[in-house]
Amino acid sequence: MSRIGKLPIHIPQGVTVAVNPDNTVIVKGPKGELSQKVSADLTVTVEDGQMHVQRHTEDKEHKAQHGLYRSLLHNMVVGVSEGYTIKQELVGVGFRANAEGQVLELGLGYSHSIFLQLPAEVKVSAVTEKRANPIITLESCDKQLIGQVAAKIRSFRKPEPYKGKGIRFVGEQVRRKAGKSAKV
Repeated sequence: MSRIGKLPIHIPQGVTVAVNPDNTVIVKGPKGELSQKVSADLTVTVEDGQMHVQRHTEDKEHKAQHGLYRSLLHNMVVGVSEGYTIKQELVGVGFRANAEGQVLELGLGYSHSIFLQLPAEVKVSAVTEKRANPIITLESCDKQLIGQVAAKIRSFRKPEPYKGKGIRFVGEQVRRKAGKSAKV
């Protein structure tokens, strides 16, 4: 049996879970509402403040789906109760970030500024302090969406290995290379 799939999902106070007949799970909480269509090969039950995902057969595909859908449902419950936060820092001379509403403006050393329209589910803020790298903070209840947005922002200027310039996650270590050696 799947080690992850057989674990029950604890439903905290203030979170409601509804399973529709078409196998769609809807999770509502203080941070928002999320829904996920679950495979017809799996059964989702809610009882005593816990959610369980069961499979009917021991097929390899069903075993893989068992753990996958359990993880997706767990991420939904955590998202609507606590939420997810991703922080990214812009490392480089003259790099800047400005957030107005759902539009993020980035100055990353190109000849033009980059404007990124963010989805309504993602809240963004940009903080720039003197003598510190600008920090972009993303908040959402949808773990998949916030990860996708963070990857898109990072793709504009990935950290390079020689000087370490680029967009990186806060706390991320970038492997540095030595560069050219001087001839003797």
